[in-house]
Order: sequence, then structure tokens, then C-alpha cells
Amino acid sequence: MSNGVNKKVLDFSLLGRVFRFVRPYRVQFIASIMLAIVLAVFTPVRPLLIQLTIDTATGKHAHVPGWLKLVLFNTNLNSVQQFIVSVTIFQVIFVFIETAVRFTFTFITSWLGQAVVKDMRVSVYKKIMSLNLRQFDNTPIGTLTTRTINDIESINDIFSDGLIPIVADLLSIVITLATMFWIDWRLTLVSLIPFPIMIIATYYFKNSVNKSFIRVRNAVAALNAFIQEHITGMHIVQAFSAEGREFDKFKKINKEHRNANVKAIFAYSVFFPVVEVVLAVSMGILVWWVADRQLEAGLLVSFILYLNQIFRPLRVIADKFNVIQMGMVAAERVFKVLDNDDVIKKEGNYDPKEIKGAITFEHVSFAYTEENYVLKDINFDVKPGQTVALVGHTGSGKTSIISLLNRLYHIQQGKILLDGVDIDEYKLDTLRGSIGVVLQDVFLFSGSVMDNITLRNPAISKEQVLEAAKLIGVHDFIMQLPGGYSYNVMERGSTLSLGQRQLISFIRALLYNPSVLILDEATSSIDTESELLIQKAIDTLIVGRTSIVIAHRLSTIRKADKIIVLDKGEIKEMGNHEELLALGGYYSKLHSMQFDKQKETAKV
Repeated sequence: MSNGVNKKVLDFSLLGRVFRFVRPYRVQFIASIMLAIVLAVFTPVRPLLIQLTIDTATGKHAHVPGWLKLVLFNTNLNSVQQFIVSVTIFQVIFVFIETAVRFTFTFITSWLGQAVVKDMRVSVYKKIMSLNLRQFDNTPIGTLTTRTINDIESINDIFSDGLIPIVADLLSIVITLATMFWIDWRLTLVSLIPFPIMIIATYYFKNSVNKSFIRVRNAVAALNAFIQEHITGMHIVQAFSAEGREFDKFKKINKEHRNANVKAIFAYSVFFPVVEVVLAVSMGILVWWVADRQLEAGLLVSFILYLNQIFRPLRVIADKFNVIQMGMVAAERVFKVLDNDDVIKKEGNYDPKEIKGAITFEHVSFAYTEENYVLKDINFDVKPGQTVALVGHTGSGKTSIISLLNRLYHIQQGKILLDGVDIDEYKLDTLRGSIGVVLQDVFLFSGSVMDNITLRNPAISKEQVLEAAKLIGVHDFIMQLPGGYSYNVMERGSTLSLGQRQLISFIRALLYNPSVLILDEATSSIDTESELLIQKAIDTLIVGRTSIVIAHRLSTIRKADKIIVLDKGEIKEMGNHEELLALGGYYSKLHSMQFDKQKETAKV
């Protein structure tokens, strides 16, 4: 695994893709690089000033650089007191300037990282919204959450804690070493004798921590997926008394997360003391060399400061390389989402002002996975204004048909026509805006009843909502809620019953005045009284509108113009209620089974 990860650091094509998101902020990026160079140039200044001050104070000859003579142009360099006072004042001013530059550098790099993260997260979320539903069927929601939040945050670290800070640190090390060689190249070589030990320790530390971070990242994705899934399905866990088993699974995943972090902590615990030991040895050799040759005290102090300026960034530079590596790993995962070409095709540009609602399925075959077709050679027509019912056992393909009509999935064979035009030719917004859907499994978002009805569409007025609610007969029920239409239904509508959520979704469908109305088991979870209420509204609604109704209760579809009987993805029968009963086939058997069941229930 380490080999694959090490390649990430050298994957300049991947890094180049990340930097495409920097293009809108190239001014800030260039500014951060320039500030990094300025900080690197500033690095050896203070030790040099301290050396000159000590040498001057001890009566030694101090070689004052030309640039400092320009700064201290009014100072009598032959006066020890004036020189020390002037250099000290300059150091104080210099510290404030360096601090301001460092603050600006840190702020710009952090701002740049957050700006890139913002744009990248928008791109990823936009991509996720465009993916076919097949992707959500096959990918855990927690994994996509990790890609959108945690992984992109790691990419931010490339800028704020990784690449640009590493450039700044490397520049400061190079300039510091150059300064040391310029002052005394022999002393520099002697003080750096233990340096190879530091290089070797850094290499092994980098690899060890990187492996641990990969384990941590995988464990985080597993934790997110597990928690997301189990919090969503907590009612099932509790209903079947599975808390203990699921808790054991969670502890196992969490333990892996801890072990990965502990391994990284162990590497840090070894590496940092090694750095301190190497630094101490370097200083010991330095002191011995200076004392043995009776060199200036200022030279000793300045070289001790120079060594600290070299070893200080080296303490963290390996960690920053790991930040880049983890950012590259995260970037690769994020770009896998962005490169996913299983998206909803939007190349259609057909945008008619009015859709009548004529529907035609021509030899349509469809499979969620390539091997297992759930629909096989489906052929049927629906005339504008007709009501068509789809019936059949669970898994017969009823819901798949309406999902295809909405272009939630792409068909493998055949085509679907709306008003004689292939649905792929329509603009997606036009197609879906003309189809109103009430699903069996109703999803409500956290927010008010009004927000869930309008989906925050500013074009829908409150008066329209009230009119639709009264048409359905739901207005009184909503007004009984605390706050009425402002009532917060919480996540997934958990504060409402399933029947109440279905009623709200029914209003949502009506408000868009669709040309085609789809009712997928719309009354399956509603009591008899509510069903009668909705059935009355449906009878009013479907007049002049093409309607496709899926229902297990055959009593609700007696008035349908056409009933299509499905079994294992194939159309077995087609006709109206009386015609199908007269055939004595699939529909007749289903009708007899329900009729017998209703009689038995009535006896009880």
C-alpha cells in the first residue's frame, strides 16, 4: 500500500487537477508564494543581528553587511553603544514586520484553501445531484458524505498546512544553510555531521504515519457510512432488539479507527525525541568546535539559532508531506466522484409550452444491473387524459416503469415517448416539471410544512398552497398542528405519521399542476377515512390529466381506462376492469384473492 501512496505525492496530473480550482484565485496564490520567499529571506536576519551585537559588545570586530549599513545610515558604527542601541531598535521593528508578513502569509494560504474547498464542494455536490439513482442504490450515503465533507477538507490542508508551507520551510532551510556556509563553511559542515540520521528518521516517520493516516481515512469512511445507515434505520434496530449486535459492530469499526490513530501517535512519539537528540548532538559538536578553536561567542550563538531554524521546520516537514499525501488520496477519491459518467443525460433541448400527456413505451427493457432485467419488452400506449393502472405482485416492475418515465434511470433497450417525442429529447426540468409524483415512501425534509410543500420555490404563493390543501381536504389537519403551516416536521418528517406525510406530498404534487400524474401506492398507508378523502380529490384531479396509478387495492382502480397487469417484468394482460375479469387470468385471480380476503376480514 505504501508504494501506491508514495506515488500520490509524485502524481502531478492529480495535483494539477486540484490546482485548476486555484485559477480563479491566482492572485492570492502568487501572493502566498511571494510572501513565502520574503519569509525565507527574513529567516537568517535576526541570528545575524544577534551575532553582530554580541561581537560588538565583547569588543570583537564585527563585519557589518552593506544592507545593514544602509538601514543604520545615521549610526556611528564605531560607537559600541550607538551600534547596539540602533541594532536593537531595528530588531524590534523587524520582529513586528516579520510577524505581520507571517500573519498575512498564514491568512492568505488558509483563505485560499477554504476558497478552493468551497468551489470543489459545490462541484462535487452538483455532480452528486446529477448522478443516476443507480449510483445511490450501489453507494452508501455515508461514503458520499465523507467524499463531500471529510475528503474535501483534507484537500484544503494541501494549501493551508501542506504544499505552500512546505515551499516556505524549504526556502528558509536553503537560505539559512547558504548563510551558514557564507559565514563559516567548516563550522557548518561540522555542525551538520548528525544530519543524515535526521534524514533517515524523517523518511521512516513519513512512511509510518502515512500508512496510519490511510487506515484512519478508511475507518472514518466506514464510521460515517455505519452511523448514517444505523441512525436512519434506528427504528428497525430497536424494533428487533438488535442494539447489542449493532453496537458490537460499531465498537469494532471504532477500535480500528483508534488503532490507526494510536499507530500514528507512536510514530510521532518516536520521531520528535529523535529530532531533539540529533539537534542536541549537533549543538554539542558545534560548542566543542567553537571552544576548541576559541572562536567568537557571537558566532556560536548565531549558529545555535541557525540550527534551530533548520531543525524546527524539519520537525514538521515530514508531517506536512503526509498532509499532502493524504490530500492527494482524498483528491483521488473526490475526482472519482467528479469523473463518474453515470449521470442523468441533459442533452435534450425540447421545451414545449404545453404537454398533453400522451405516453408510449416501445419495446422497453431495463435492468438495474446489466445481468438482471426487471422490465422485458414493455409496450403500451396512454392517450392524453386517460387513467392507466399498473397492478402486479411486489417486484413485478410497476415502480420501475414510473422511474423510467421520469428519467431517474436510463433504459438499456427501447424508447419512451411523451407526446410522440423521445423523453431524452426533453429538457430535464421541462420533463419532470410536467410529471407530478406521489410516492409510496414519502420523504420530507427538515423544515416547515410550507417549505416541504413548495420545496422553497418562490414562484408558489401561500394562497396557492392553501387552495391545493383545501382541494385535498388537508387544510384543517395542517391548521391543527402547532404553528400550522410553519410547523417543523423535523428530519424525514419524523414528527408526522406516514399517512400525514403522504397527504402533504399529495399537495406538493398538485401545486405544480402536472400534465401527467403518477400515484405510486398513494393510499397504501392511509386509513379508510383518509383514503376516501384522497380518492375524492383524485377523481377531481385526474379529469383532463393523464394519470398512472399503482395500487395493491384493486378497488381503487375500477374506474381506470386501462389496467396493465405485470408479472416478473412482463405485461401479462391489458384492458379495463370488466374486460380483465372476463378473461379469468392474472387480474381475475388477484381480484378474487383480495375479494376473499376482504370477506374474511369482514367476518372477523
